[in-house]
Order: sequence, then C-alpha cells, then structure tokens
Amino acid sequence: MATRLSQLFVRTLREDPADAEVRSHRLLVRAGYIRRQAPGIFAWLPLGLRVKRKLEQIIRDEMHAAGAQEVHFPALMPREPYEQTGRWEEYGDALFRLNDRHGADYLLAPTHEEAFTLLVKDLYTSYKDLPLSIYQIQDKYRDEARPRAGLLRGREFTMKDAYSFDYTDAGLDASYQAQRDAYERIFTRLGVEYEIVQADAGAMGGSRSEEFLHPTAVGEDTFVRSAGGYAANVEAYTTPAPEPIAFDGQPEPSVFDSPGTTTIKTLVAHANDVVSGAPAGGWIAAHTLKNVVLALTHPTGEREVVVVGIPGDRDVDDKRAEVAFAPAEVSAATPEDLAAHPGLVRGFIGPWSASGAVLGETSATGIRYLVDPRVVHGTTWITGANETDKHVSGLIAGRDFTADGTVEVANVRDGDLAPDGSGPVTLEKGMEIGHVFQLGRKYAESLGLKVLDENGKLVTVTMGSYGIGVTRVLAIIAELLSDDKGLIWPAQIAPFDIHVVATGKGQEAYELAAELIDKLEAAGKDVLFDDRPKASPGVKFGDAELLGVPRLVVVGRSAKDGLVELWDRTTGERQTVSVDEAAAALAE
Repeated sequence: MATRLSQLFVRTLREDPADAEVRSHRLLVRAGYIRRQAPGIFAWLPLGLRVKRKLEQIIRDEMHAAGAQEVHFPALMPREPYEQTGRWEEYGDALFRLNDRHGADYLLAPTHEEAFTLLVKDLYTSYKDLPLSIYQIQDKYRDEARPRAGLLRGREFTMKDAYSFDYTDAGLDASYQAQRDAYERIFTRLGVEYEIVQADAGAMGGSRSEEFLHPTAVGEDTFVRSAGGYAANVEAYTTPAPEPIAFDGQPEPSVFDSPGTTTIKTLVAHANDVVSGAPAGGWIAAHTLKNVVLALTHPTGEREVVVVGIPGDRDVDDKRAEVAFAPAEVSAATPEDLAAHPGLVRGFIGPWSASGAVLGETSATGIRYLVDPRVVHGTTWITGANETDKHVSGLIAGRDFTADGTVEVANVRDGDLAPDGSGPVTLEKGMEIGHVFQLGRKYAESLGLKVLDENGKLVTVTMGSYGIGVTRVLAIIAELLSDDKGLIWPAQIAPFDIHVVATGKGQEAYELAAELIDKLEAAGKDVLFDDRPKASPGVKFGDAELLGVPRLVVVGRSAKDGLVELWDRTTGERQTVSVDEAAAALAE
C-alpha cells in the first residue's frame, strides 16, 4: 500500500539549519531525514531510516557474498578488555567513559576488536574452525572535540565492522583480499567514487592498512597520488631519502653572528649577506635546518620534550606528527618546557654548538633529537648554534652531529616524489568511507586467542579488521547527488521507488493517481503518494524535489485526458504520457 505524505511523519523546512556547514547536512535536515539532538548526535526519522536500511542491505549482501556472518554486540562495554589491549588509555579523551551504580567502569565502544576476539576465544579452539569472518552493523561512539558537517563527523555514527580470524599469514592474506574486493563491489553498487590509499593503522595497530577515500573538497583527509599509481594518506607517505654524500675534506663548521634572526625568513636574508659559499641563486630556506621542539604526553602521563630537525622550507604536519609519535599526544613545547631544558636557546636551537653540547646520540642534554629522512649523512646545513644571536654554517650531518633516529613529521607538498619511484605526487582532499587492516596477532596475543594447529600445537590467531562508515557514506551520497533544489537519491537506496504528486482542486487527479499507484504496486514498486488536499502545487513540487525520490509522476491539469507528467530528477527530463505508458515505463 502506498505511503501517503499526509500521514508520513515528516516536516520539511524552507530555511537551512543555522549550524549546517555542508550541503548534505542542510538537505538531510530540511528534507526531514534527520534531526539534531545535540552536537554530533542526530535522530533518524522514517525517511532517513528507509535510506539507511537500504544502504545497509547492500553492505549485508556483499558481506555474505564474501563469506562473512552477521553478529551484534552491545554498545556498552566493560573496561577490562580495553585495558588488556591498552586502548582504555590510548583512546584518551575520545572515549565516552561511565560508571554503573556499583562503581564499575564502562565505555561506549568506538570499535569492537576486543569483543569480537573474546567471542571467538570463547567458542573456537581448533584450526579446523577457521577461517572465520564475522561482522556487525552497529552504532559507535567517539567524543569528537569538534563534531562537524552533520553525519560526516559525529559523536554517534553507524559503522559496519567485520573481523577475520585465521591461523596462518597466508589465510589472513586471503581473508583480507576477500573483504577488500567486497568493499569495491559495495562502493561500485552505490555509485560512490573511491580511491584506495595506503594508510596508517593508528590505534588499531597491525601491519597492512588501506583506506577507501572518496575524493571531495569537504574531506578532512589529505592524500597523495602519482600518475604512476601510487596513492597514500599523507600520514602514511614515506619520504624517499637521498643517498649519503661523502664529506671528506669539507671545511669545519663556522659560527656567525645573527642578531634577531629567529625565523627562517630572517635567517636566509641574513645568511645571504654574511655567509660565503652560497650556491647559484643564493641561500634559500631549503639550505637551513629548522629545529622544532615538541612535547609528548605519553599514556602513562609522562611528558617528554623532543627536538625534530626538518629542512627550513618545511613545516611540521600535525597529523603526521600524531602518527609518528602515537600513542603519545603531541603539542608544541611551552615556555615552561623550554625553561626546564636550558640547553635549548629559543630561536637559535641546533644539533651542535661550539661549546661541545650537542643533541642526538652524543647529547649532553638528555633530549631526543630526531631528523627528517632528507637529513642524511653528508648533507650540509645552516642552523642554530645553541647560543643567543648565533647560527652556524657548514654543519654536516654524520660528521658534526648524529641524530637519534628519523621521523616523518614534515609536511608533504605537490611535486614530492612517490616512494615507489612512480613520479611526483599531487595532494588531494578526501573523506574516509572505509578502512581495511591486517591486525595480525596484536589483539589475539593481548586477549589470549589461540587454537590448536595440525600438529596439536597452540598457535596465536591472526586477525583482520574491516570497517565502513555507514552514516558517513549516506551523507557523502547526499553531498554528491543533490542540487540547489534538494536531494537526488540513486534508485538503489532511495526511500521510495516512485513519488506520485496529485495536484488540483477536483477529484480527477487524485482518482487517476490512485489508478496509477495500483498499477505500480502490482509491478512491485514502493510508492510515496502526495495526497495532501490543502497543499499548493508549488509546495508539493518543492517538497518532491527536496525529498529526492529520483522518479516523480505529476498528476494534474491533464488528468481529465488520462495524461500524467514524468519527471526524472537525475536527468531533469520531463515528458507527458498516458497512465498506461507511465506505468509501463516506471515498472521497468
């Protein structure tokens, strides 16, 4: 039976909500699909649930085709499993934590690796039980500091998370590929453009990690790709290190006065006036070594100050720094941090000084010194001399200073070389819609998931984790497939197959609409019928375009002649046909 708009629980809005930043947020609220409850938290209305469930069914179809079975876990989880894996602390402020009436600690789960692992441990003991792939579609919770863009970044969101269990690495490879292939089918069926990029596993841990990103200007992720096929999230991009340079016979470092040159710009200008031996074109920022002091707050609460040396024409990328130093939280060092380390002279910090105190492996300061991969042995730099108003030129890495290691924190730029040799990269913005990980044995070891192998020996199970942001994908589709008038859902997830709009004051249009609806329902179509007697044609047309059902039928002035107007919201095409022709065309 057709759903009558006069009885549907929906109210459309003519004005955009004040807090909406992106089109999907504006339209989903205006069309009555979702309603805000709190920052980053939304209620789902009947139209929104229809679209969401259809999207979820496509995911279920492909999960089952890949051999995965559905389960469902509670959102409310006890502290203990997350403490065993270390994630109770690692997630930091992102976790919603709470206590029951007895004082026991619980959390609202951001992901469920621990629960899946313990369930399999409880039920399976032999390699004969494996491989196994299980999944759920369930709401997750993360206390985002800045929830934004409606469903694109909320505190409560729906996710499909799947997990594979194998007892050999080869088995994990096969399970991983099956899930990866299923993701490609899902996004292809949904008509969502995607790019598969190398990614960092973050707090999830594990080895191989790939993100499915949708390229979009409103995306919060930056990724790089080359014409030769390399693609990676900027956090996972690795800098190709140049070959070491022989430095035999090079002159010793030379300290020079540099009053007031506390920035790279002022240092370069001053160096071109006073430092000899400049290459053709003069000294530039890339010839300088910028030393940035960072403060790391470890999960234990310990605060550590580190210094990172990067080429002066680069800046520290906050996201890359977060990944490089995870699980520690990274921030700029405070004046108090610097005061606690008097060997660091603000504005003139360097890995070497004439007095002999140096950073790095031979450091007398006790401060870790890490450098960008471009700072290889034999490279020569202009940098701070660790004395007020003094810099040093001709400082050679590997001769005059040695770092404690390398670190990938410098920003990535258009034109940087891909690490696989496939040429220069370009930077693009994207939104994460899926992520696949080879977790390996991290969670199985933490939680004691072992099975007996063919030889009766206990072996630790190896796992994969595979997530899709269901509500985020829905929002991305709304973002992509819409115009200034409203949503334009793809047929496979539209809330209804056909939207029939009856207009006019007489009964002819309503009677002809009812006749058409009977034919459409006989053909198995799900119909929304705008039967509101007191709504004007303009209001009905505006709502029809806003709600986004891709196929519309307007039954109005020509009803007396048995004619209706077909509207295709996808193409904008309109044509007048008989009821029978309309029924036949729409039934296809």
